[in-house]
Amino acid sequence: MNKLQQGFTLIELMIVVAIIGILAAVAIPSYQDYTARAQVTEAVSLTAAFKTGLAEFYADSGSYPSNLTAIGTTTSGKYVASMAVTSGGSNVTVTATMGTGTNPGVSGSTLLLTSADSLQWDCSGGDILAKYRPTTCK
Repeated sequence: MNKLQQGFTLIELMIVVAIIGILAAVAIPSYQDYTARAQVTEAVSLTAAFKTGLAEFYADSGSYPSNLTAIGTTTSGKYVASMAVTSGGSNVTVTATMGTGTNPGVSGSTLLLTSADSLQWDCSGGDILAKYRPTTCK
């Protein structure tokens, strides 16, 4: 009589567990970086409304507003705790501060969006690491 093999051997199960462990070791940090980039992208997308509002305000009055309520835009989001504007004549800086419930790599960090009177925006300022920024802000 031939004996039929049924089930997996211990060595086969250990190999499967090792492969799953290796995949998890690679996937988890990549996913954390992905979530951080998505959270920073929210800050960049919130500033898009500011760009338009600030440009219209500047076109009407010849200067930038001293606060964001003057242009009537949202100053926070799901991951952005607050946004503030600092203006100095023909220069303006919008500061987006990330909330504390975000990825630890970006929690509490700031993203600066600066412009001169030419309305060419630069979002490379702030203390968020380059690997978390969108490609337009590196």
